[in-house]
Amino acid sequence: MMKTNPSIFQFAIIFILILEIRIQLSEEIDFLVNRSKAGLFHIPKDLSLKTTILDISQNYISELQTSDILSLSKLRILIVSYNRIQYLDISVFKFNQELEYLDLSHNELGRISCHPTVNLKHLDLSFNAFDDLPICKEFGNMSQLEFLGLSATQLQKSSMLPIASLHIRKVLLVLGDTYGKKEDPESLQKLNTESLHIVFPIRKEFSFTLDVSVSTAVSLELSNIKCVPDGHGWSYFQNVLSKLQKNSRLSSLTLNNIETTWNFFIMLLQLVWHTSIEYFSISNVKLQGYPDFRDFDYSDTSLKALSIHQVVSNAFNLPQSYIYKIFSNMNIQNFTVSGTHMVHMVCPSQISPFLHLDFSNNLLTDIVFKNCRNLIKLETLSLQMNQLKELASIAQMTNEMKSLQQLDISQNSLRYDENEGNCSWTRSLLSLNMSSNILTDSVFRCLPPKVKVLDLHDNRIRSIPKPIMKLEDLQELNVASNSLAHFPDCGTFNRLSVLIIDSNSISNPSADFLQSCHNIRSISAGNNPFQCTCELREFVQSLGQVASKVVEGWPDSYKCDSPENYKGTLLKDFHVSPLSCNTTLLLVTIGVAVLVFTVTVTALCIYFDLPWYLRMVFQWTQTRRRARNTPLENLQRTIQFHAFISYSGHDSAWVKSELLPNLEKEELRICLHERNFIPGKSIVENIINCIEKSYKSIFVLSPNFVQSEWCHYELYFAHHNLFHEGSNNLILILLEPIPQYSIPSSYHKLKNLMAQRTYLEWPKEKSKHGLFWANLRASINIKLREQAKK
Repeated sequence: MMKTNPSIFQFAIIFILILEIRIQLSEEIDFLVNRSKAGLFHIPKDLSLKTTILDISQNYISELQTSDILSLSKLRILIVSYNRIQYLDISVFKFNQELEYLDLSHNELGRISCHPTVNLKHLDLSFNAFDDLPICKEFGNMSQLEFLGLSATQLQKSSMLPIASLHIRKVLLVLGDTYGKKEDPESLQKLNTESLHIVFPIRKEFSFTLDVSVSTAVSLELSNIKCVPDGHGWSYFQNVLSKLQKNSRLSSLTLNNIETTWNFFIMLLQLVWHTSIEYFSISNVKLQGYPDFRDFDYSDTSLKALSIHQVVSNAFNLPQSYIYKIFSNMNIQNFTVSGTHMVHMVCPSQISPFLHLDFSNNLLTDIVFKNCRNLIKLETLSLQMNQLKELASIAQMTNEMKSLQQLDISQNSLRYDENEGNCSWTRSLLSLNMSSNILTDSVFRCLPPKVKVLDLHDNRIRSIPKPIMKLEDLQELNVASNSLAHFPDCGTFNRLSVLIIDSNSISNPSADFLQSCHNIRSISAGNNPFQCTCELREFVQSLGQVASKVVEGWPDSYKCDSPENYKGTLLKDFHVSPLSCNTTLLLVTIGVAVLVFTVTVTALCIYFDLPWYLRMVFQWTQTRRRARNTPLENLQRTIQFHAFISYSGHDSAWVKSELLPNLEKEELRICLHERNFIPGKSIVENIINCIEKSYKSIFVLSPNFVQSEWCHYELYFAHHNLFHEGSNNLILILLEPIPQYSIPSSYHKLKNLMAQRTYLEWPKEKSKHGLFWANLRASINIKLREQAKK
């Protein structure tokens, strides 16, 4: 029986598990289809079966049919808001079992029919044309329902019964324009929700008796409250607020879109002040008239935070000091006033419990809280988007705020002039936001000594001066969107861990920053005009080593800006050889290459006897020049010998005893070096002279011949005889066999001649000598006679 390898079996199981996990993860990835604002009249038929999120809002769709979404079995979120749907049959979603988010708000729905199989988490039917609440008994089965948006023109207590058992996190109720004719004040008491938002009819004076004190609600939001001076709106609204005392759980109240008078507004604050509300927010307020000077009762309040946003008033010459006094003396911890055109805020008359103040988006100036000593508990202050100009004045303002830790003075017109005096910040300040101002390099001489988080992005900073105070506690620095050309020195910020310096003018950053700043755990330096040259190479290497751990936006935000051939290239794809960037290394490499080349050429020259060939070329050139200057007839008349004999001294016995007697007895004139060389001339010149004056050149070849350098010279010049071009003027006599291996490499001419030409081989048998001499004499005599005739 074959045994199974346990390791293979385990590997197979692990592989299958990994494959299943990947399939599950791929199925969980949302597939979004956005067809909003596409001018659609029907749901598109070309939707992918993988669609999980479908947005078809802001179109002209008037109905939903089962066939439209039947195939979308994976659909989880459907947004059909801002269309023209008038009737809805929820059964169209019976095949979409995974549907959990359905938004049908801002349509023309007046009627719906329900289906028991749909179990949604989010259902929004608000801002439609329902008369009665669109609540079916099937809604009671939506056990997962977290958000329910409704709209109606009339409310009845019985309408809420189907969902009374559900615990809904948030309910949005939009009341139509005709609401109030038949009103049941108790209609919401069966509602079970943590957060209730009621939108009353717009542009209609508040005249409702609806009891909004839902016992389970923790948060209540009321929108569209209009209480005009001549009406009874305030009394109705006051009655609604008074009933909030019945709900001891209610801690947060938000009022939106309020139109009333200054007096009613102050009375509203006073009324809420004495309730159990802890967080009170008012936004989008239109105020009329002038306030009466009444004392504000700050006693017995549960309020912790008050927020007032976007207030406009039609009153001119408003006595703002009265309003400022009420605000500044509030005994709460968190106070926000934004978007109110407030030009000043006075100092509290006594030690204030304020911990967090937000006066952003107003018209406050440098004199705000000047010399104010009663904000010693204040920890957070936001003066964003005001009219602040002198940084030294703001620093002086904080000097009395002994507990201030966070200050936001961004989006002002702040500047700092060193000549205007020293900055004196509170030593408790840890976080300072001065972004979007007109600060320059000098701001680094006016910083809180213990600051940990500093935001200076979007200013006019060109460099960070080195001789500045050491910010030893600074951990996070944001200097993005300035004009910096270099990274800051970590010697000044030795604890820096987060640096944001993108969108500056950094072109050639130094790698020293990353190597010296050991505490850096996050750096964002993208969108700078990096100059991709040799100077950037080391920085890119250092950046690439830590990119996955600390570099934000890598690699997409880091691109070459110049030179042109690299523009748009990601820094991670920028590569340049070390040789081209290191001048010393380049020079050494070139020197070594030249040296190696020189040594190689010298060795080759020695191996192939190049000096000898150079000398021969020189002599050959001189001879050729003389030949060109001499007429051909004169050159032919200079032939004085039938043959020039070249041989080795070791073969002279054979030449003198055999060769010369057999040639000269036929009156052939032979040129020999020992009797025809002219004294006083060089050997080379004599060789050339004899070859020029001889009709033929006879070479006696033997092993001794190839060992003689002068024989080599004679063979070279005879082969290049300039005066017999095109003629066969060489005669080779092989006296003794010459093995190929014994011929030196410099005698390649001899090798070629022996391979290409027919040579006379000296026979050892005497019977053949006669034929040998006859052939040799014939080759000379015939040619000589033909020349003589000419």
